[in-house]
Amino acid sequence: MKRLPVLLALLLMLPAAGCAGRTEDKPEVVASFYPLAWVAEGVVGDLAEVVDLTPVGTEPHDLELGVRDRARIASASVVFYQKGFQPAVDEAVADAGDAQVVNANAAVALAPAAGESGSDPHVWLDPTLLAKITQGFVRAMVKSDPKNAASYRRNGRAVRGHLAELDRDFAAGLAQCRTRTVLVSHDAFGYLGRRYDLTVLPIAGISPDAEPSAKQLASLRKTAAKAKVTTVFTETLATPALAKTLARELKAKTAVLDPLEGLTKGGSGDYLSVMRDNLAALRTANGCS
Repeated sequence: MKRLPVLLALLLMLPAAGCAGRTEDKPEVVASFYPLAWVAEGVVGDLAEVVDLTPVGTEPHDLELGVRDRARIASASVVFYQKGFQPAVDEAVADAGDAQVVNANAAVALAPAAGESGSDPHVWLDPTLLAKITQGFVRAMVKSDPKNAASYRRNGRAVRGHLAELDRDFAAGLAQCRTRTVLVSHDAFGYLGRRYDLTVLPIAGISPDAEPSAKQLASLRKTAAKAKVTTVFTETLATPALAKTLARELKAKTAVLDPLEGLTKGGSGDYLSVMRDNLAALRTANGCS
């Protein structure tokens, strides 16, 4: 049974601080995690309030929602999420009744997850796919707030322009490299690898907690050594222990390749700058000219 009336009642009972940043004349957009929040902020500008459900420094796979979060989803003008990525959000969206929902997956074709039964959700690491998701979100905002349609469309074109420029930078920066093999902490970079012709070797599976077997690790070591991999990439929100151990065994360096699932506490930058940091790290590790 849908629990929308109960959630709305709970929302009304919350203190005013629970709705900080929301004004009576602005719609509220709830985004489930950082890349979608970045798109939403770029599209809505100052015409709506954007709430990122995943706190800074939190691994989005493990997100748990409180009563206030669920009530916010139920009352939002638009809910922007990726179905199948965060189970708690999926459940809250299913309970949200008539809320206008934008599923990022509707704009793109998901690739199967290597060695697993599901799909790979990490589409935002291919800028061209995030541009398609942006266009889907623009359409939702136009439907939700038609009086500001021209602004949403204009802002959406600007966001897609930034993503197109980023795509060109990656294509040029990774065109000529000594090795095209990349060893990463978990299986988040498949879309990036396919877009820019890189062979991505993940240590863990789609979830950062899915550790490999001893046999899988031995195969990784052999493949990475044959490809003359110089660097094992760790992440910002996942433990680096296994990656560091593998790096020692390969006599390789470690560096950070950020899957941009969320921002780190005390960090700086945004989607574009962090992706360009990723490009610089890849160029260094792979000997690109």
